[in-house]
Amino acid sequence: MIRRFTVFLCRAVILTLTAMFLTVSRAHADANMVINPGLESLDGQGFPQCWERSGWGDSDYTFGVTNAAHSGSNAMQIAITRITSGDRKAMMFENPTCAPAVTPGHQYSLSVWYTTNTPDTVFTMFRHDTTAGWQYWTDGATLPVTTSYRQGQVMTPVVPPNTDQITWGITIYGVGTLVTDDYSMTDAAGTQPPPCTGSAAACGKGSWTVQTFQSPVRAIHSAMLPGGKVLLIAGSGNDPTAFAAGTFTSTLFDPSTNRFTNIPTPADFFCAGHVQLPDGRLLVMGGNKDYPAADGSHGYEGLASSYIFDPATDTYTRANDLNAGHWYPSATEMGNGDVISLGGLGADSSGTVATEYYSLAQGRWLGLNEAHQTWSYWGLYPSMVLMQDGRLFYTGSHVFGNGLPGAGASIYDYNASTITDVPGLQQKDARDQSMSVMLPPAQDQRVMTMGGGNIVTNVDADRLTDIIDLKQGSLSYQAGPMLPGGTMTDGTAETAAQGKMYVSAVLLPDGKVFETGGGLHNRADPVFEASMFDPATNAFTPGMATDPVPRTYHSSAFLLADGRIMAVGNNPGDGSFDTRISIYSPPYLFHGTRPAITAVTNQNWTYGSAQSIAVDSTIVKAELIRPAAVTHSSDPNQRFVDLPISVQTNGIQLNVTTNPNLAPPGWYMLFVVNAAGVPSIAQWVHLS
Repeated sequence: MIRRFTVFLCRAVILTLTAMFLTVSRAHADANMVINPGLESLDGQGFPQCWERSGWGDSDYTFGVTNAAHSGSNAMQIAITRITSGDRKAMMFENPTCAPAVTPGHQYSLSVWYTTNTPDTVFTMFRHDTTAGWQYWTDGATLPVTTSYRQGQVMTPVVPPNTDQITWGITIYGVGTLVTDDYSMTDAAGTQPPPCTGSAAACGKGSWTVQTFQSPVRAIHSAMLPGGKVLLIAGSGNDPTAFAAGTFTSTLFDPSTNRFTNIPTPADFFCAGHVQLPDGRLLVMGGNKDYPAADGSHGYEGLASSYIFDPATDTYTRANDLNAGHWYPSATEMGNGDVISLGGLGADSSGTVATEYYSLAQGRWLGLNEAHQTWSYWGLYPSMVLMQDGRLFYTGSHVFGNGLPGAGASIYDYNASTITDVPGLQQKDARDQSMSVMLPPAQDQRVMTMGGGNIVTNVDADRLTDIIDLKQGSLSYQAGPMLPGGTMTDGTAETAAQGKMYVSAVLLPDGKVFETGGGLHNRADPVFEASMFDPATNAFTPGMATDPVPRTYHSSAFLLADGRIMAVGNNPGDGSFDTRISIYSPPYLFHGTRPAITAVTNQNWTYGSAQSIAVDSTIVKAELIRPAAVTHSSDPNQRFVDLPISVQTNGIQLNVTTNPNLAPPGWYMLFVVNAAGVPSIAQWVHLS
């Protein structure tokens, strides 16, 4: 079959670590799952049994068996003497006998002994989907050049749902010779979690703590900055009196000290848009020009101004204006570091149809005639998620965007100025203040939308979830599992059909998604419910600990660098605002000692590179998580990027994606996770 190959640009450089080296854990199952791992059994054509010659493209090549083995008598050899495209590889046959059987949700340690005289050598994996059949899965570690035998090792990502077998091998995609021998594959799913170090409830459900201090501002917007401080923005805070007085506020919160720093705020950023730029500054666009007039002559009006918050100076500076006013605009960083902003209300209270494009290179918003336009109205805070091919997926999550034409979701191609409907979203006009997330890892390209309501009809919020695989050729949402039901303030249980809007969903370092907060109706009827969604099983674990503080309109929840979750805000219909802060410790913090990253050789990472770190105990996974910039159940830039692990003689090597659309440039939290699912405290790295 023709095999697809994602080219790794990296040339692995193994860096000397001064810190202690520890291998990746192989956990409880050490039996080698590879058939004919030493290549000693040959078929009728003299090639190792259970192995096939494979590859694609235009090249001159040979496959063979050599007696220059690592052990025994045989090793496999692939030589390429000319290549203009494609690759060559020896892979395990895609059949029940030769392809190792795997368990969804598990990870596997792969190793091989090899020599190669080209840096264009990489682990390649395929998986068998019980419905879709065999398909390319991922590339792992790039193997350094070596003239003597060396062991290459890598950890697979978590095996996706509906996968029953995988095959893998070593790919060569440049001129040179590769020799391999002594393959190994073991289950590294991990041991059972160690004994609980907290209460039984905390070990199973996690634990919330309402802080003794409160936010000095109405935290309507929350954005984490490099280093872990959180900028909480109120603007006028949905308070017409503060607006009339010109009282606009922001505060900088340091979770490590629980200290707040007042930040002078130059404009009403109430219901603005925001996104981190690649250098860590926060770009803020639009906001509130005016509240609705008492005589009904106009509604909310959008600002056209834009500002940048610089964490180096803790100050806002003005950028050039947008082309139109935007109140409730979206903001999505692209793979080149530019920003696209869509939607919201203009200065005349009508829906804004201008596409706003911020050029990183020029440091400005492009003019109306410079940016590609479709003149489409996207509603308010449309959730626009960057896809691996550079297009945007409008998930159907929005705020006050009901009744728009189309199927509720679409693909927006900025460069082609095209919009293509995507079917399958359930009850598209009942997804107001639902939340959408790209499920871990970003390489899987699966997006989930959960909950929502309709503030016009004010029907009961729903329990719906929908999941889409953006890698598929024919895109369509599929119905996901229902959100678990919760209880109301008086302890009454929700009915089977009742769910919640104002949902918060947070990507966790262990690869799960924590959903929390919400209400049954617009600015009313808080729902106390929290659950954990596992992308590996497509199932919710209900009954997680619930935030004692109601979190509905103008609330947010987001991941801190220490693996906890912070929740802020609540603005019910009586105009009050809850300034209490809650902190959630997930169950993984009660299951033994945390691994620690003891050294990061290089804080500045490039795409396709191999980065060396040291840790103080065994780990099974590593990832980058983008810091939050969230408001109104909307953070379309939230993502978890898997870092395939390989082990070298002097450190653990993390392999960075070559695709900036999977991980747009900027600052990320680097986590490592052990076999019990316990994460480290994050280290900050910059990807560019």
